[in-house]
Amino acid sequence: MVYLGCHLTSAKGYEHMAKDAISIGADTLQFFTRNPRGGAAKDIDAADVDRFLKLSAQHDFGRIVAHAPYTLNPCSKEAKTREFAHMVMTDDLQRMEYVPGNYYNFHPGSHVGQGTETGIRMIADMLNDIMKSEQTTTVLLETMAGKGSEIGGRFEELRAIIDRVNLKDKIGVCLDTCHVHDAGYDIVNNLDGVLSEFDRVIGLSRLKALHINDSKNPMGAHKDRHACIGEGFLGKEAFIKVITHPLLQGLPCILETPQESLQGYGEEIKMLREMI
Repeated sequence: MVYLGCHLTSAKGYEHMAKDAISIGADTLQFFTRNPRGGAAKDIDAADVDRFLKLSAQHDFGRIVAHAPYTLNPCSKEAKTREFAHMVMTDDLQRMEYVPGNYYNFHPGSHVGQGTETGIRMIADMLNDIMKSEQTTTVLLETMAGKGSEIGGRFEELRAIIDRVNLKDKIGVCLDTCHVHDAGYDIVNNLDGVLSEFDRVIGLSRLKALHINDSKNPMGAHKDRHACIGEGFLGKEAFIKVITHPLLQGLPCILETPQESLQGYGEEIKMLREMI
């Protein structure tokens, strides 16, 4: 089986997120650790977390995914931007230990003209500085669409970061269907081939989560514009293949589609379960 969920707001706390997920038939979820544009994080309420853990256990949740703010760029040319990424991710990983054993996903960053090799080195250096052997959280590098100077549009770039990370048992990958499609990987017509290439380059044992998004652009566009399931260039059939693929079972599958309401996500989850 796969676990289906969507991105939920953490503003009202962990218990509220769990109740929202349950109300739409989800058995996992994703949330921003703080405002997606950065800023201070809300104080952790230990009692709220305890209620969340009990609810998620009662409803057989899969692992959940925390998403770092979009503004983080650990391979920026600007020292203050790199320092901000370091500060936020250090704090986030400490906070994640309130919900141990889950995932923390982030966009690797953009080298902004410094070159891919320099960007990869900067990302890995930051991870080696902030990741701790005692943490229970697995840090996930997200596959990217490859727009501009983004790192992560090719599997080889993610592998190069992983090769430089010291704590390899605490690093993994989140595959975004829109992003890999826009990066030029043909998951519509050759999902087996893409997964085989992922396994050859990175290793499927490092694939820990999926972002389930259709794309508003054709394959290889390098645009990164999400569409609702079945309303883009991937189409419904591609998602049936993804969520039923034997190599992808047991992974949290997170919807980041441009829905306008919680109920919209519920309808997509219901549709995906019915298609299975």
